[in-house]
Amino acid sequence: MINLKELNKAQKQAVEYDDGPHMVVAGAGSGKTRVLTYKIAYLVEKGYEPDGLLALTFTNKAANEMKERIKQLVGPKADSIWMGTFHSIFAKILRVEAKNINFRSNFSIYDTEDSLSLVSNIMSDFEIDIEGVTSHSVRHRISFLKNHMILPKEFRQHHMQSFIDEKIASVFEEYQKRLVEFNAMDFDDLLLKPIELFVENSKIHQKYKKKFSYLLVDEFQDTNKAQYELLKMLVTREGKICVVGDDAQSIYSWRGASLSNMLDFEKDFNKCKIFKLEQNYRSTKTILLAADSVIKQNKEQIIKTLWTENDNGEQLTLVKCTDEKDEGYQIARFIKHEISKKKLSLKDFAILYRTNAQSRVLEDIFRREKIPYRIIGGLEFYKRKEIKDIVAYLRILSNQNDEESLLRIMNFPQRGIGSTTIKRMIAFARRHELSLFDTMGRVFEVINIKERIQKNVKYFKVLLDKYIGLKDKLSVGELSRALVDELGVLRMFKEENTPESIARWENINELLSALSEFSDSNKEAKLEAYLEEVSLISDIDKYEGEQNVVTMLTVHSAKGLEFPIVFVSGCEEEVFPLSNRFSTDASVEEERRLFYVAITRAKQKVYISHARSRYRFGEVAYQSRSRFIDEIIPEALDEINGTAGRKSGSRKSKKEMYYEYFENVDYEDFNQDNKALKPGSRVMHDKFGLGKVTVVTGSGELTKATVVFEGNNVKQLMIKFAKLKVL
Repeated sequence: MINLKELNKAQKQAVEYDDGPHMVVAGAGSGKTRVLTYKIAYLVEKGYEPDGLLALTFTNKAANEMKERIKQLVGPKADSIWMGTFHSIFAKILRVEAKNINFRSNFSIYDTEDSLSLVSNIMSDFEIDIEGVTSHSVRHRISFLKNHMILPKEFRQHHMQSFIDEKIASVFEEYQKRLVEFNAMDFDDLLLKPIELFVENSKIHQKYKKKFSYLLVDEFQDTNKAQYELLKMLVTREGKICVVGDDAQSIYSWRGASLSNMLDFEKDFNKCKIFKLEQNYRSTKTILLAADSVIKQNKEQIIKTLWTENDNGEQLTLVKCTDEKDEGYQIARFIKHEISKKKLSLKDFAILYRTNAQSRVLEDIFRREKIPYRIIGGLEFYKRKEIKDIVAYLRILSNQNDEESLLRIMNFPQRGIGSTTIKRMIAFARRHELSLFDTMGRVFEVINIKERIQKNVKYFKVLLDKYIGLKDKLSVGELSRALVDELGVLRMFKEENTPESIARWENINELLSALSEFSDSNKEAKLEAYLEEVSLISDIDKYEGEQNVVTMLTVHSAKGLEFPIVFVSGCEEEVFPLSNRFSTDASVEEERRLFYVAITRAKQKVYISHARSRYRFGEVAYQSRSRFIDEIIPEALDEINGTAGRKSGSRKSKKEMYYEYFENVDYEDFNQDNKALKPGSRVMHDKFGLGKVTVVTGSGELTKATVVFEGNNVKQLMIKFAKLKVL
């Protein structure tokens, strides 16, 4: 019998409710994962068949962790539950039903880079060369439209407004057509194709509607239109659906997520019951007070008030910094201070930023300060070129129609098959309605290709045919290792013997180890299963948190994680919030929700930092602090001047001397209109960088200035020629 005594009153009520549709509004750190875990275990114990439960999450990591917890409660029955991400669950259904929508079950799944390559090739074929219209912007537009369930026909009929839209419509149509030809789906298709399947085939629709007796959804605030439509199509007549989410953590509108799904749930489902989880188990009272004072500024929200039995804790510390480098040094200093004061480990710290680009300066400084760190959400392992190259080979062994993968490996390793040859082969393929793979077998029929190159193409086809034949005879690990050995890529990278090539050699060996591990853990596993797992994995899925290093990541990547101490960096207008010039109220509210997420990742302590100036778009920009700082209730915030608190001693480092020159300048009151140089003026030089004027002598064209630049680099400059920019 499951012991529900571990749950608080609100959690227990949500777990035990089974009279129809219900929504659990779960504030940050309120135990929503625990509620969902116990809910599923409770349903199994109550008599619901495990393979009739459909539990949808937003990361593979969350799904795996939840399944393990459920297994501890109900035993091996948990293995039968349909639990995973929206994309992985519906990819599984599409594998079974592919033939009903003109696909084969071995379809490839294109990630963003694959989709971009396809869009780029189409634009090249159509000779689209319009200023400001890039393959990136077109791919993003196509994905946006598909997220909102707008396909080419509807786009042409109801949404085109310009000449550029006409071009996008043409690319969109061809993009969808080629995906079918290549037996491939992009991420958006994994949600759209099931809807198409259910609409066009009522028998299949009823099959799955009958199969799933209960729907359970985690992170409901992050669902998009297609995901919500699928839920409505599958829910039983009795309304057996439980959704769990927090409207205050809805931060993914840029990829189609719609907060309205959560706000409208009561209207869409009759007799819907709402449960609110408001007791926070993660953070201190002060952190919650600060977060609550900010999020209450939003108009679009479900009203709730988080509370906790935890201690009051420390105030949030606001650190004013000179520039982004100063910010990096201040963060490093406070990390060392906290470790010394509280005997913490490096893994207890996280540095959050609004965009990945902000990590570069932090990384530079942490290397200098010898503080180990790890970036989450940088270049993911499976996005690295050498890894994608090997995976492309494996995808071709599985799906010979996958033209994008074939184009990627046609001349890797180099085999003398250039772009002109490939264009002629593609033209032949289109003319004879063949796949590019089949055209390789008829390469001697393609005119204007030299015999030597024709032989190279033929040998390449023979190599691929050999491993296609071995695909079902060898394990995934054995197949991939044999293929990589025959290609000679490991030898090639080792012979290059550069740091980059050795890193690539190590990455491919890591991939081969992963493939072998996959085979060993499931002897019956097919190549297609591995390819699907790889295509749907994200960087955060691999985050373990066990390495003793400081974690650096964007706020988006941090959702769902928690750390004892959190630094929220770059809290300036147009940085966080990202922009305010053309922002709608809705986008500012989403930025505020993002700030709320950042603060509520912390258990014990939050540091917020902002810089007075920051390099942006290649220029020094004078920054004003984020409006969100001013929305924090004053009693929760302790403001300090970061540069003023530096240690003193008889021996000062160059860094300390540099900051001492700056610490007494009142930047807030600096008159931007007065461009006359004077002692204390803050200046920028093209070569020497940021500096402070200490002495000005002479007059007119003979004026000289003594300037101390970063690193205690003292220069005497003739103002006439120095081209100093006064900040």
